[in-house]
Amino acid sequence: MQYNDFRGIGRASRLGYGLMRLPVRDGQVDEERAVRLIRRGIDGGITYLDTAYPYHGGQSEVTAGKALKGGYREKVTVTDKLPCWAVKESGDMDALLDEQLRRLDLPYIDMYLLHALNRDRYAKMKELGFKDFFRRALNDGRIRHVGFSFHDGADAFREILDDYDGWEMCQIQYNYLDDDSQATEQGLLYAGKKNVPVVIMEPLRGGNLARVPREIAEKMEGYQVKRSPAEWAFRFAADHEEVKVVLSGMSSEEQLEDNLRIFDGIPPRSLTEEDLRFVREIKKAFLARQPILCTGCRYCQPCPRGVKIPEIFEAVNRAVMFDRTEELARRLENFRAEEAGPSRCVKCGKCESVCPQSLGIIELLKKTESGGFQVSV
Repeated sequence: MQYNDFRGIGRASRLGYGLMRLPVRDGQVDEERAVRLIRRGIDGGITYLDTAYPYHGGQSEVTAGKALKGGYREKVTVTDKLPCWAVKESGDMDALLDEQLRRLDLPYIDMYLLHALNRDRYAKMKELGFKDFFRRALNDGRIRHVGFSFHDGADAFREILDDYDGWEMCQIQYNYLDDDSQATEQGLLYAGKKNVPVVIMEPLRGGNLARVPREIAEKMEGYQVKRSPAEWAFRFAADHEEVKVVLSGMSSEEQLEDNLRIFDGIPPRSLTEEDLRFVREIKKAFLARQPILCTGCRYCQPCPRGVKIPEIFEAVNRAVMFDRTEELARRLENFRAEEAGPSRCVKCGKCESVCPQSLGIIELLKKTESGGFQVSV
């Protein structure tokens, strides 16, 4: 495992374990397997765990706490996040943090973030006094360090960074499809200039960059350096020295072992100029095929009408990217049988108001229902 010097917390593994996509069974976290995976990751050198209040309906935090028993707590940095959307008044911040500590069964959290900030949400948190809350929680020892995770545009990212001198990290979505969107590469570099460590989420863009179309896989196979699609994506996300940790949501033993192998040999600046040109070619080819740039973050859930938006979009993307017409038709029928299909959308707009990717979800659902997405052969 490669490590970085992470200001404030010391040494941090370059690979972090994101606990948003733990293994599930019968709709619930497969706790025994998840605990085993988390501990195997720590034994393999991972020192950074990332969870949040809504992940798996709160089960992520509970599972993390159980995995950290037996001496594992002392080996890791635990990052958790304040669900800003659930904060209606200033006292809610303390109540939510205390609830999270109970779920984790821990006396303190190492790194505590304002979750999924955008410009409007940050303005609300300022008005409700998040800085005073941070001071209280730092002084009484419930948290050790503070930061934020981010989903908005580059201008908002800089404004948030500049507004508060206490930031000790920022967590951004970054991959070779998103290097010029959301916080952007320039925002990443700006955080570095301000001495704010960067943690990367969605390096595989919801797993899509590990499951590439046939012609893109052939391009990778024909390149002079042989790397898997996942390794290309991880190497790109980890290439900047400003990036201290790259998160991965590992839900299987195979994913975990492969990622441990990959991060055993990824120092900063591991990509050559020729490599970077090749990645830009891959980006162009990828964007030409993927019709819906959904990462499966699930901020649009639950839908008031029960529409399974991320699952529907994932089905469309897989069908178009992998030429699986019959699979898409079958899955849409299953969604309709569950009363979760795109036709149930009533255009309330709730999903679009919280989508980090700013997708036109209503029109995309309408297009899906009408069969407007064509699969190329």
